[in-house]
Formats: sequence, C-alpha cells, structure tokens
Amino acid sequence: MATSIREKQTAALKRMLNFNTPPLKNAAAEPVWKVLVYDRFGQDIISPLLSVKELRDMGITLHLLLHSDRDPIPDVPAIYFLMPTEENIDRICQDLRNQLYESYYFNFISAISRSKLEDIASAALAANAVSQVTKVFDQYLNFITLEDDMFILCHQNKELISYHAINRADIQDTDMETIMDTIVDSLFCFFVTLGAVPIIRCPRGNAAEMVAVKLDKKLRENLRDARNSLFTGDGMAAGQFSFQRPLFVLADRNMDMATPLHHTWTYQALIHDVLDFHLNRVMMEEGGATDASSAGARPKKKIKKMYDLTAADRFWQKHKGSPFPEVAESVQEELDTYRAQEDEVKRLKSIMGLEGEDEGAISMLSDNTAKLTSAVSSLPELLEKKRLIDLHTNVATAVLDHIKSRKLDVYFEYEEKLMSKSTLDKSLLDIISDPDAGTPEDKMRLFLIYYITAQQPPSEFDLDQYKKALLDTGCDLSPLTYIKQWKAFTKMAATPANYGNSGVKPMGLFSRVMNTGSQFVMEGVKNLVLKQHNLPVTRILDNLMEMKSHPETDDYRYFDPKMLRGSESSIPRNKNPFQEAIVFVVGGGNYIEYQNLVDYAKGRRVVYGCSELFNASQFIKQLSQLGQK
Repeated sequence: MATSIREKQTAALKRMLNFNTPPLKNAAAEPVWKVLVYDRFGQDIISPLLSVKELRDMGITLHLLLHSDRDPIPDVPAIYFLMPTEENIDRICQDLRNQLYESYYFNFISAISRSKLEDIASAALAANAVSQVTKVFDQYLNFITLEDDMFILCHQNKELISYHAINRADIQDTDMETIMDTIVDSLFCFFVTLGAVPIIRCPRGNAAEMVAVKLDKKLRENLRDARNSLFTGDGMAAGQFSFQRPLFVLADRNMDMATPLHHTWTYQALIHDVLDFHLNRVMMEEGGATDASSAGARPKKKIKKMYDLTAADRFWQKHKGSPFPEVAESVQEELDTYRAQEDEVKRLKSIMGLEGEDEGAISMLSDNTAKLTSAVSSLPELLEKKRLIDLHTNVATAVLDHIKSRKLDVYFEYEEKLMSKSTLDKSLLDIISDPDAGTPEDKMRLFLIYYITAQQPPSEFDLDQYKKALLDTGCDLSPLTYIKQWKAFTKMAATPANYGNSGVKPMGLFSRVMNTGSQFVMEGVKNLVLKQHNLPVTRILDNLMEMKSHPETDDYRYFDPKMLRGSESSIPRNKNPFQEAIVFVVGGGNYIEYQNLVDYAKGRRVVYGCSELFNASQFIKQLSQLGQK
C-alpha cells in the first residue's frame, strides 16, 4: 500500500496514464500505445515523479505540450493532463474540431467548472466527436511532490501566490481572496490524494488563518455532500486503516524571516542556495575555461548541463541532509571504492588474455571465468554508480567553489551565533567591510539576520554606519526598508522568534579530504558540525504534535472539518500526541526548514509543504520589491 505522498501521487498518475484504471500487475501484456498531452502545470507535476523511460513503459510514445504545434495522429488515444483554464479549454475544442486523435481522455489537474465542461461538450457536438471523448476526470493533483515528505503548490505562476503577493501594502481584498482560493484549491487536492481529513491548527490574524478557514469550509462542504464526497468510498479504502488523523499545521512566513535568508551548511540546502536548483533538477554551466598556452584561443563555449537528483539515487537520499564537509568525504570514498572495482575488472581482462598453454594458466582460467562473468554482470551497475559519482563530484565541486570564493563557512558560523545569541568573535562591521568575504547579497543577508534577531535594534548612529558600509560594498538597501516596517509591525504583535541554542562546533581540519589524492581541495574551509536544534517552524509543530502547552501556540485556532457543527472550538478533542503531521508555510519555504523537520521527525511521519520554494536571493528580491513601494 502506498504510504508517502510521493507514492500516492505517483500511483494516481500511473492510474491516469492507464486510462484511469489501476495498472495491471502482469508486465507481459503489451501496453496500449498512446499520446500524452499536457500543459506546463501538468509537466511540472509529472517530471519530478516519472522519468521518460517510465512513461514509455506505460505506453506513452509521445508527450507534447498542449500549446505546441501537434500533428494529427488519427489512430491513437490521447490522454490530456492540464489545468481547466480558458485558453486550455479553447485549445481542447480546437483539437476536437481538427480531429487530431482517435479518442480523448481529459484529465483536469483541479476540478473543472460546469460552464467549461459545457463548452467542451458543445465543441464535441459541433465537431461530431462526442463518441470519441471517452472520459473526463477531475484528478485533484494540483500540487508538486518533490520528496517523500515534501511538496510545493506550483512552479509556473508562483509569483501569483508569492510572499510578495500576499504582503503587498496595496493589496485589494479581492486579490487576497483569489490568492487564498488558489492556495486552498491546491491544499484540498493534497488531502484528496493523501486520502485523509486533517485536524487543522493555525495562528490568528494572518494569511495562514485565512487559508485555514477556507480549507475547513471546503473540506466540510465536500464531506457533507455524501454522494460526491471525495473522502468516502473505494478511493478511501486505503486510508480507512489508519485510525489516527493527521495534524495539519498552517504557519505564516512572517513568524520567521531569518531562516530563509540564512546561509546554510547542508548539501541539499546549499545546492538550492548557490546553484540553479528547482523541481529536483540542477542546471549548471560547465567548461568555459580557456587554455592558457594558446593566447589567441577562443574561450570554450559553456555547456549547460542538467542533473536530476532523484529518489533512486542512494547517495543523494543518504547525504542530502549532511553537512557539506561530510558529503565531500563521502563522494571521495565512493570514488575510491569505484576505482578499486574498476581495477579488478581490468585485472581480470588481462588474465583472460593469456595464451593459455601452460597448466597454471588453464587452471587460473576456469577459476576466473566465474569471476569475469560476475564482473561483467555487475557492469551496468558499475556504470550507473560511475554516473552518480560523476554527478555528485561535479555538483559538490561547484558548491565548494562558491563556499571558497564567498567564504560561506564564515557567514554560516556567524549567523548561527547571531541566531542563537552566543558571543561573537568579531564585529559585524568587519565582515561587511571585508572586500573578500562574499557578494553584496551575502552581506545584506547577514545584516538582515542581525537586524531581525537583535533583541534591541541598533541605534540610529550604528545603523547609519552599517548602511554606509553596505552601500560601499554595493548593496541595495530596499530589503532593509521592508524589514524595518515588518519588525515594527511584528513587535506590536508578537515576541521575536527564538532559534533554540543552535551551536556550531568547528572540528579540526578535514582528515581524509585534505590528503593529496582528493578531488576536493578544502583548505581554508572550516569543518563545521551541526548540533541539532529546532527552528521556529519545527518548535511550533512540536508543541502542537505533542500537545505541549506553550505560550507560542496556546492561542492557535482549532478546526475539525468532520465535526457536524462548525463551532469554533479551540479545545482539542484528543489528548494523545499525533503520529502524523503536515506543516505548511504560507508565503514560501526553503530546504533549511525542511531539513530541520526531517531531523526532528525521527520515526514520526512529518511532511513539509510551502506555497513556493525560494532560496535566499529569490526571497531578497521579493523583499526589495516590497521595500521599494
């Protein structure tokens, strides 16, 4: 039985690609060949979950974007997977008129309205194609799963529900409604796919509360409508066995603004911070170095490389949450074991090439035939291993270049000290004015974290000094303008977030990585080891999951969509701790929080979701837009 949200969403997609019937177990049967037509939204949902090879195994010979020029293929069935938007519906109607395919299976990512369905029906009538429209389905899959325990709402129009969109000063109520409805629609799809009705908790007086109220209403209405409820019947059989319902905690980005700006030290979060990493794919430019010898040589063209970091990649699954130095050591170890295996195969080959006349060689041969057979059969495995090692060597080297050129270890250590209020060994002004340390953006991030976490804001005189230093290094101060307003506003509302006593212990220099044979030259980079500590979002979850009384969360609202009366009761019904929880951050999240929750979960099932996934530079851009208003 599928358990994780990734497995459930993958199973739903496979069912859809099999004409909405469960895929057959016997692999001997030849699949029905078919065409898959999707829009960008559909593409983003499918690409992190199914590879092209998996699609081909399911009989998908062609996968095309809806709005590309598609040739008619009159004798194949077509499966459509797209959002029910106006332009998509128009294009579907056009396809029907042009009689592109033999039969049509329309699957909508989120529920289609009655009027749009009628548009398709009338187009089918006009095109005399009613008999060819075989099925129309609402799939309720309007969210993107990136990990077994992580999802985001969308990747395409994410600026429509971004932090900037929700926190604009000039936002109209109607705009806010639209944003909230978009978020709720996706969350509703998430729970339909999960097959569970959650108990919802949220803080008061912010966007998270608006989402909670709307989601509660939507779930409630669906449960009332017994005939069409999505939470009963065969689809739910799988969910019936878990008696405990999940806890759904809605958090607002504004409760913790320092973490998204924080420099990080774990592998996945670092890749997201310094490289171009989205939907589990890293885009990197490689090459570009010129030969020093030939002065007139043209610079080599940079090649764009794409690497997919998938669930099947064991190294990635094991190390994505490890501190970077550990990752560098592990890549090196993997490389060494691979080389040893490769040498073994080479050695066997040379023995096999013996001119076998003397007795000794013959006896060796028979012994080695078995060895060689096993070596050859392990070749595909070896090659796949080689591919993954090369991938991680390239990615880790690229990350290391950033760490060294921007002194990210210094930033990370200093910010951890700021956030845990420990004693600082050098002044902030020194780092900001040091021309070698980091980019202007790094300095801005550091200063914003200082400003957000400081008990007392710096005096006007100090602030002017900092501003001058920041301007001298080329910083744009508009994010600070917004954070000042934000801080003034939150000071009235709540106490500043507490970041726990996170400590960083520098541990001697890198032992294995420092030796000469290593790929990674780590000298000058500190070997920092993380102590486990909980970030605000994790602490809120812990209080609510373990039913702890805590001033931070005692005031949280409580919704249970299954209770008949929609009475607003803040008295939790059950006193038992929850085993399963989903945390969702309205206004955007990041891999640092995700990793922190994974470290906390140990044994419990915790899923992290956010309205969009941004790294620090994307977040800073949004802050500066808000600051320029």
